[in-house]
Amino acid sequence: MLNERHRREAAALLYAAQQRRSPVRPLTELYEGIGAQDAYEIQLLNIRRRCAEGAAVTGHKVGLSSPVMQAMMGVDEPDYGHLLDAMELRQDTPVPVAAYCAPRIEVEVGFVLGADLPGEGCTEADVLAATERVVPALELIDSRIADWRISLADTIADNASSAGYVIGEGRDPRELDPKSVEARLTGPDGTLATGRADAVLGDPATAVAWLARTIARFGVPLRKGHLVLPGSCTRAVDVAAGRTYTADFTGLGPVSLSFR
Repeated sequence: MLNERHRREAAALLYAAQQRRSPVRPLTELYEGIGAQDAYEIQLLNIRRRCAEGAAVTGHKVGLSSPVMQAMMGVDEPDYGHLLDAMELRQDTPVPVAAYCAPRIEVEVGFVLGADLPGEGCTEADVLAATERVVPALELIDSRIADWRISLADTIADNASSAGYVIGEGRDPRELDPKSVEARLTGPDGTLATGRADAVLGDPATAVAWLARTIARFGVPLRKGHLVLPGSCTRAVDVAAGRTYTADFTGLGPVSLSFR
């Protein structure tokens, strides 16, 4: 465990790295003994700082929600980060690549909540009942850790490597089976990745329920109107300026991001 001074110091390093687009060495190299609890506290320090500067929390994201990524990180459960209004991107506005350190995109089936979710004991049925619509989504991820050399504590502290998101219109979850949605990501050179929503813990609603139960332990609810990104159903793809990337989802339609 780190002391409070070291947690605040680590948070300041990540904040400066984001502001200057200049990544830092892994926190696991800089702070011996840093663990997941420290990392979540570091994440919260920067979220509170950004909210004090005028940002608002618009939802949460789940990371490490596939068995392959969990095995790679040596963990047996996902992690999570916060989504802020300043992270919201638009399909009709190209994103400047230079505003990020090492941006990538992930393909996700997002959940827009029409009601608050219960915390302790939250189930997949609760998630579907509270969801106003499931939406096609692209998450822009970035690492303020140099060269993406991240361990679990590094990515948690770095807000689960989150940087931005864009969503499409979507549909009522009762009109389709969210876990059976298939997705294809294309770019100028054709298909870049394919996947299916059940790659996320077997059911993306499972990831949302896990998140509700987990953050409830910290007194944080998932609120009506919030967006939850449950994890990617494809591999992450590096982005480049001058290119447009489109994810097409069966039953949900497409969503795109362009970069400049």
